[in-house]
Amino acid sequence: MSWKTLDDMDLAGKRVLVRVDINVPVAKGQVTDATRIERIVPTITDILGKGGKPILIAHFDRPKGRVVPEMSLRVTVPALEQALGRKVQFIETLEGAENPTDEARDADVLLLENIRFHPGEEANDSGLAQRLAGLGDIFCNDAFSAAHRAHASTTALAHLLPSCAGRLMQAELQALEAALGTPARPVMAVVGGAKVSTKLDLLGNLVGRVDSLVIGGGMANTFLAAMGLDVGKSLCEHEMTDTARQIMIKAGASGCEILLPADVVVAREFAEGAAHETVGAHACPGDSMILDAGPQAIARIKAGIDGAKTLIWNGPLGAFEIAPFDAATNAAAGHAAARSRAGKLTSVAGGGDTVAALNRAGAADDFTYVSSAGGAFLEWMEGKDLPGVAALKG
Repeated sequence: MSWKTLDDMDLAGKRVLVRVDINVPVAKGQVTDATRIERIVPTITDILGKGGKPILIAHFDRPKGRVVPEMSLRVTVPALEQALGRKVQFIETLEGAENPTDEARDADVLLLENIRFHPGEEANDSGLAQRLAGLGDIFCNDAFSAAHRAHASTTALAHLLPSCAGRLMQAELQALEAALGTPARPVMAVVGGAKVSTKLDLLGNLVGRVDSLVIGGGMANTFLAAMGLDVGKSLCEHEMTDTARQIMIKAGASGCEILLPADVVVAREFAEGAAHETVGAHACPGDSMILDAGPQAIARIKAGIDGAKTLIWNGPLGAFEIAPFDAATNAAAGHAAARSRAGKLTSVAGGGDTVAALNRAGAADDFTYVSSAGGAFLEWMEGKDLPGVAALKG
């Protein structure tokens, strides 16, 4: 690894600035899902155990450089205290952090107010980063989900203090390295979702790095149309068919097999329990839309998973939100989960609707790693350097 972890740092008696993602859902002044808070607990616990004092830096919503009272991080304090089992002292201003009260000095954990209240944060301003650096001795980035942003608290700050990855960041980076850096082969990727246009960089990168690529969801319809098949009234980007053909050519040149559905589930309306039928991919009725992959396609995907040692998953294979058009996603995800549970597959998933689809399929807990990072996960899979990660290597 070209970046340090908490294990490489002497934290005793040190003030540790920890960039975290606690951008949690809130309703009526209370946190309604504390998952992101719970995921940073190992990092904070380790810092405390090594004699360090965690000073948490985080964003909340999008105040765009202005103080917006309803976007204050104060609302997260009760959930943080419950997760950590410790008192968390909230610091309203940077001035307050620079001139701490006795209460703040004595507190185990400090939480700074929403860093995006400062216009310098999203501008990656060196002045703001210097003020932050003055608050601590060590910088620990535990917010992989914000690592694709070159912001003051993720990038500039990392160059000013001895820096390392927190436990959550470490887990993300190790999982991604296992999936695309030095993976066990064969490597299979599953990419689903609505539009080819939003995943061009992802597809272009993957076909040069994986052995087989399953394309599902509305994206598959565009590829089927590119092969000259009639997809009826299906969601399809007909203007992207030339691009789809170019991706298939690139895949062929690099030895990547593209798996498109041989049979599909079609319906005349998109509704729960709608009348539907399974037809060959070449036989979609003109008045119907393709809403899922069929049994033959599912069997082929399962066989591919059986032959793979590494699986990367991004996006559903059909209209997974409603039955019966969730069958392909559920079946393939369940099969991947079983192979992972048996120790026969390294499976890494993330981005967009992926987490929701895997949770609905009851498969998420058995995947090797499921990232909740969204945009950062996708940009890594696209082969892009993430500023927040690159800064840790400096």
